[in-house]
Amino acid sequence: MNSSMVDWDLAVSTGKRLVRPGPEVSAAEAREVVAALRENAVRAHEHVRDYTGLHAPTEGASVAVIDRPGWIEANASGFRTVLEPLVDKLSSSRPPSPMANAVGARVTGMQTGSLLAFLATKVLGQYELFPPYGTDPGERPGRLLLVAPNIVSAEREMGVDVHDFRLWVCLHEETHRVQFGAVPWLRDHVMGEIRAFVEATDVDPSAVAARLRSAAAAAYGAIKDGFDPDASPQGGSLVEAVQTPAQREILDRITALMSLLEGHADYVMDGVGPSVVPSVADIRERFQRRRRDAGRLELVIRRLLGVDAKLRQYRDGERFVRGVVERSGMAGFNRVWHGAHNLPDKHEIAHPDAWVERVVGRRELA
Repeated sequence: MNSSMVDWDLAVSTGKRLVRPGPEVSAAEAREVVAALRENAVRAHEHVRDYTGLHAPTEGASVAVIDRPGWIEANASGFRTVLEPLVDKLSSSRPPSPMANAVGARVTGMQTGSLLAFLATKVLGQYELFPPYGTDPGERPGRLLLVAPNIVSAEREMGVDVHDFRLWVCLHEETHRVQFGAVPWLRDHVMGEIRAFVEATDVDPSAVAARLRSAAAAAYGAIKDGFDPDASPQGGSLVEAVQTPAQREILDRITALMSLLEGHADYVMDGVGPSVVPSVADIRERFQRRRRDAGRLELVIRRLLGVDAKLRQYRDGERFVRGVVERSGMAGFNRVWHGAHNLPDKHEIAHPDAWVERVVGRRELA
């Protein structure tokens, strides 16, 4: 990889310098939070396994309870893994210029660090799909990452029962670990879609310039939209604006897959919740309100980065999973994991009956 295009060390140091500190906790409180999250992650695995019928090996799996700088380090490594093919392609399309590359790498590094600093305050947890750079995913499974200061900040802000909330968060994130652990082909499929997206990148300067003008229109549209997090932005997002037509087709498939994964995690979280999280209804209501009540500046940033689309994925995907399970049961739904050909497309995410008819079939429902 021509790493000179992105100064990853600078990205990490910039992110750590800019990220806001987490809530104040004593040393004893910090130890208690870490221990509780680790314990809840173990409990969550059993609940997710029993509810979904998916069995993911636990050998080699690990849980990392981290702070905001730790999240920045982990995700800078993940970004590098994902962006490596794109950087290589862009590098091959331009003549080498050591001075320009050095300056560009620092600028890009600072921009990436700023983005990581913003996101590091928002994420409660995640499954580390892409292990640290240079590591073979087959040799080391991704970790379950739980961002302790963000979880503490959220539970304080919402005034929810801390014991219930921590398990509730772990149920969602553990579902993602189980998805990829129980479905071995899924990680390679995601990487294949990313590689296809990169291959469809147009490096022609005039084409890029035209899409950058579209990106500027997207930025204006995001600001002009009135900051409504549920509105469909007229200008789209920056991510959408710089895509080629071929990339939009690939992104439709990726969006459907992400909707499935996020919606499935939400469905499991709420399905398991009533039996093990007594205050799940209160937590869900307050959490949804928190998502809606983000500040005006944050809503603009969400819109520009396409993060608001991710929030819609939770809703659309959960409705898909619920619709399929209601009609064909959990066993019928679990056919979605039998191969990439069974994954729902964008239309089927909005119309679960169409997926059931295609994959499960009418005879088996009779």
